[in-house]
Formats: sequence, C-alpha cells, structure tokens
Amino acid sequence: MNTEVAIIGGGLAGLNAARLLHAAGIEFLLLEARTTLGGRIQTVNESGQPDADGFDLGPSWFWPRMQPAIAALVAELDLPTFVQNSDGDIVFERMSRESAKRYRGLDQESETMRLVGGSAALVRALAKDLPEARLRCGAQITKMRLTDAGVKLSIRFADGQKEKLRASQVIAALPPRILESSVRFEPPQEPATIQLWRQTPTWMAPHAKFFAVYDRPFWREAGFSGTAQSMVGPLAEIHDATTSTGSAALFGFVGMGAEQRAAIGEEALTRTCVQQFARIFGPEAAQPRATLYKDWAADPLTATSADWFSAGHPHAPDEGWITGPWKDRLVLAGSEASSVEAGYLAGAVEASTRAATDLINKLATNRN
Repeated sequence: MNTEVAIIGGGLAGLNAARLLHAAGIEFLLLEARTTLGGRIQTVNESGQPDADGFDLGPSWFWPRMQPAIAALVAELDLPTFVQNSDGDIVFERMSRESAKRYRGLDQESETMRLVGGSAALVRALAKDLPEARLRCGAQITKMRLTDAGVKLSIRFADGQKEKLRASQVIAALPPRILESSVRFEPPQEPATIQLWRQTPTWMAPHAKFFAVYDRPFWREAGFSGTAQSMVGPLAEIHDATTSTGSAALFGFVGMGAEQRAAIGEEALTRTCVQQFARIFGPEAAQPRATLYKDWAADPLTATSADWFSAGHPHAPDEGWITGPWKDRLVLAGSEASSVEAGYLAGAVEASTRAATDLINKLATNRN
C-alpha cells in the first residue's frame, strides 16, 4: 500500500490537514487508531452514544475574536453556532463548613461559543467532503522506518490484521507524548526530541468531565447561570451544558487527580457529583435523568502515565519539534504543536493548517 502523504490521527487536526491536501490534489491516507473519527472530540447522547445533538465529553468551546483560525473554518464550513449560556448568577464554594455564596452575574455579552450539534459537527463536516476510501479507522501505527524514498509505516488494525504502508511524507496529528509512547522509530528519534515529546503535556489528558442530564434547565428558572467555582468539590468548575435544542445538562471538571479518581471509582464519584449539584442548585438537581462520566486519563489513546501527574498548556519550542534525519519526512500537526493556541480546538486548526500548507509548498517545489 502506497500514498504520497500518511496522516496519523483522525481528530480535528488530521481531518483539517486531509481537507487541505485533498483540495491541493495531493494523495493522502488518514489512519485513526480509534474505531471512529474525532479523537478527543466526542459528542454523545445521554446513553453515551455518538449523537448529532449531544454533549461534548471533550472540547466544547471556542472564542472567535481571539481564535480567528477556527472562526474562519467554522464560517467556511457554514456551521451554525450558539452562545454558551452565562445569563444569571454564579456560585462560589470556598469551604465545606460554609454555605455556597451566590453572586450576580456580569451583564456582558459572552464571547464563548459552541457549535450546534456539538464539537463533532466539525468532524462530520470535514469528513463528508473527503474520499471515504482515504479514511481508515481502527488503524494504529506501531512503527515507522525511514527509507531513501520516504517512510515505511507498520499498521495494526482493530481486527488484528497487519499491513505496511509506504509514504513520501508523514503528518502526525496526535499528541507528542502519544506519538513517542506508541510508535517505534527506525532510526530512533534524537534524545532531545524524545525528551521534548515526553515533557509536552497533552491537553485534556489529566482531566475528567461529569455530566448530569435533566428534563429542563431548572437552574435558569431560579436565576442561576449554571456556572460555579468550588474549592469543596468534587467538581472544581461547573457550567451549563444544555444543547442548542434544549437538552438540559450541567457539567463539571472533577477537581482531583487521576490516581485519586481511580481509587474512588466512577460510582462513588457520580454520587458525590450529583450531591454537589443539589447542594449548589437545589433539590431538583438530585434527580438527573442520566449521567455521563469521561476520565481522559484512563483513555490510552489520549493519556500516558505521565499525564496522570502533569497538567498545564503545552508550549511550542523555538527550535522546532523534530531534529535529525526525521526532520525532512515527519511533521507534527496536533493541537499541542500549535504556536499560538496549543491544546485548544483552535490550536488543532492552526497547527494542521501550517503543517499542511508547508507540505503542499514543499511537494510543489520538489515536483518542479
């Protein structure tokens, strides 16, 4: 199996790179280890199944004024958006022995935007315009070997089958830590490159999100925005997760480390998170119709053991992500590789656009 460009990773970055290569008439093959496209973008219904009007277990927001690259992509794809609800009072919990404090919300226009249909609307829009035969899910890269003609990739499919792929160039649209830990390189990456990849935090990887789904957004009726900050927990940050069609939900980021979450377990965490919602927003919050929990640290295609203890935003190095013999054949294009919006949806767009554009220009020069 041969292709001009192999793209590793079928999230927003990989799909955007594929879109740009396809528009330039460059042959590509996109390989995604998960059984579905999207990567850390996962929009599901209250049963946890992928849905076109669901809740975002991964990234949910973007800020058009501050992030022009993703704003332009959303506009180009003609995707409808709506404002993250911020109308109403906010709540702050400082100590377990004190009642939660309620504060009047700021009367200002919110710049935090969401996509109608969830963040997976981006995935669906990008994938539908790409050749289906060029998108391979359940395909994990286990090894890359540098050759005179390019790169030879070893693929292991979800059904256990194995295959070889030859490509002139490779775009790695996945977190550097995952790339380093899951792919064996021949020749090996240089020690400085390995250290850089290992030290780069993967956004979302240390975190867990909890959702409670309700029949209606009753907190709005009581004058709450759904936003809360807590030093009591278990949720440290809470927001309204109601969809554009009115499917009501609250969500929060669990404010404890991955090791502690694993020790407590999902059942106990669910119980205490619901209790916290009730403590803040009233007794109606104690009876959700459904709950959802996603611990990204437990996702082997998102997190390594290093992510259990490492948080913060990644930072692009001045000297570049790759040195040595691999520099001319491999480029990093995941969100973590962005020089301006690392970790965000916007970072995935920026990094993949830069990588694909540079590669298109490089291939055009080689042909001439």
